[in-house]
Order: sequence, then structure tokens, then C-alpha cells
Amino acid sequence: MNLDTLFEASAAACKQAVDGITIRRPDDWHVHLRDGAMLRAVLPFTAGQFARGIIMPNLVPPVTTVAAAAAYRDRILAARPAGSDFEPLMTCYLTDTTSPDEIEKGYSERVWVAAKLYPAGVTTNAHHGVTDIKGLRPVFERMERIGMPVLIHGEATDPAVDVFDREAVFMEQSLLPLLRDHLGLKVVIEHVTTRETLEIVRAHAPRVAGTVTPHHLVINRTSIFQGGLRPHLYCLPVAKREHHRLALREAVTSGDGCFFIGTDTAPHLASAKEAACGCAGVFVGATALQTYVQVFDEEGALDRLEAFASLNGANFYGLPVNNGTIELKRHAASMPSAVSVDDGEIVIFRGGEAIPWSVGEVRR
Repeated sequence: MNLDTLFEASAAACKQAVDGITIRRPDDWHVHLRDGAMLRAVLPFTAGQFARGIIMPNLVPPVTTVAAAAAYRDRILAARPAGSDFEPLMTCYLTDTTSPDEIEKGYSERVWVAAKLYPAGVTTNAHHGVTDIKGLRPVFERMERIGMPVLIHGEATDPAVDVFDREAVFMEQSLLPLLRDHLGLKVVIEHVTTRETLEIVRAHAPRVAGTVTPHHLVINRTSIFQGGLRPHLYCLPVAKREHHRLALREAVTSGDGCFFIGTDTAPHLASAKEAACGCAGVFVGATALQTYVQVFDEEGALDRLEAFASLNGANFYGLPVNNGTIELKRHAASMPSAVSVDDGEIVIFRGGEAIPWSVGEVRR
């Protein structure tokens, strides 16, 4: 069955039903699993919803070599719950000294599927990131030749740039020149938050794609300050104005093949989030699909959810779609407010809230 037939079958099979829908097993194309005890605590949530996940490499130290990526993959596989077939898809953390040969070695050996570009200092554990994007020309040229995608956290790091403008400034000053200089480079703009970036993705598809998180579909920048400062809604890129949130909802439910799931689930201990200088990141791994399906339901687009969740990303990466299905039920349920890790806890996005949809049976 070819991909066009899959999309047609998806639209026919995923019509709105009173009690819910069943879709092909989805993937999460942007996941932070951390390591050690935190990895063991959060992995079951992602593995319970998604068949595969693109694993972010911003550990301490970062995952910059083939050997480090292979070792990290082994730790993830060892931490999977009993019976889980979750497949971690590894990435390389780009630095100013990344070797094109190391990039090609890891890609040809199927250790990593993409490289991650963090502008230096842009977010959590990004201080080893890239200081000069143009300086990586040999790396990007090699990636063009072998067909390896680059995944970009697209924000400017100049402290003089307003935090709400950093995505727009990066797109203008860095992303668009990169696309012009490397016409064969496959690019994912991760966690898109603005209407203008959505337009850039569409204008450069199919070699450019964009991921959208569940939380950016339901919160705007006002949400972070409602009733007081809400540190567990703080992430980077920060949520934007309401018209951007509405544009994101329109994009993901449009049926356009250049958009797909990337939860950017990013766990931090509550003590680190609630500190004088709190960490950026929202732990959405436990409520991601429930939130996405609610959005598609509210937008009258349940028949388009499977493409966004299960088909578009695989198509972009040139990977087979998953076997099996997952049931999403129109039945209100809640997750715990937090998950324990050693002597601390991680607050769950929408934890304790009665979400209108819940995850049902997974068939492999």
C-alpha cells in the first residue's frame, strides 16, 4: 500500500465517532528523556503513547559522538517497561567542532537519524551549541549529500532581542539564509510557535517541516501569568500571543503534510522549575495524545489526526509507518498531578485535570 493510499484510508477510517477513534500508532518526533532515574521515571509515559521517538541529545555532557549515541540508546532500551517495543531514534548534538565524517559515520551505521542544532545557550544544556551557523558549512554540505535532516531550535540568543521576538529574528537572520545556502538540506523547524514561521515551513515544504507541541496549542503567553506566575507553563520557545496559538491549531488540523507531532516533552524536577531562575520545559509526555486529540476534536478535524500523528513524520524521514493501532476514547480521565523521581517530583502538564479524551488500547 503506497503512502497516498494510506492517507486516503486514514481519512476514511478516522471519522468522528461518539465514543472515540482508532488511529495507526503515532510517533513523537521531539522527545527529551534525560538519563538515569529521570529517564526511568518518564520513559513509560512516552512509550505508552508512541511507537518511536526522536531523542534529544542535550545531556550533560551532550551526545556528540556515535559511541555516545549508541550507549545512550542502549540505556533507553534497558529502561523500557516490560513488553514495550518503543524505538528510540537518536540524534547528534552539533557543536562548532563537529566533524562531517563523524556525522556520516553515525548516519550510515544507523545510529542516529538526524542532527540537532542548538544555537549556543538557547535553552537547557545548550551551552555547548553552535556559535556560528555559517561555520558548519562543511557539515551541512555532507548532510545534504547523504540526506540527513537537521533539527533546529530556532531562536536568536542575543540578550537584546525580546524573548517573544527571538523566533522571528532567528528565522530572518539565520534560518532563511541557511535554506538559501543549502538548497538540498532537509530541515525540521522544531516547536513552531508563530504564524510567520508556519508560513516559512509551508513555503519551503517538502524539504522543510515543522513540529508543534501540544502545550502551544492550548496555552498562550497570558496563560503563564494567570492568577500569578505559573512556572510549569514556561518553556522555550515561550508561548506567544493568542493569534499565533490559533494559527498553530489551523496548521496542524489543515491536513498539510509538512506538520507533525513533536511534543518537546521536557521533564524537570519541580524544585528546578519553581526556583528563583526556573528551568524552561514542560513535561507533556503523560498527556500529549489526550491534548492533541482534544484540539482536533474542537477544530472538527478528527479525520486528519492520523496524518499529523502517524503518517507525516514517517514520510518526511523516509521511514515506514508503524504497524498496529492506538485507541483514543471520548471519555474524561485525569493523570496524576506529578510523577516521583528519587526525592523529588516532576509536575505533569494538565495533571489532575479531567481531560475530555483518554488513551485506550494499544494494538501492536
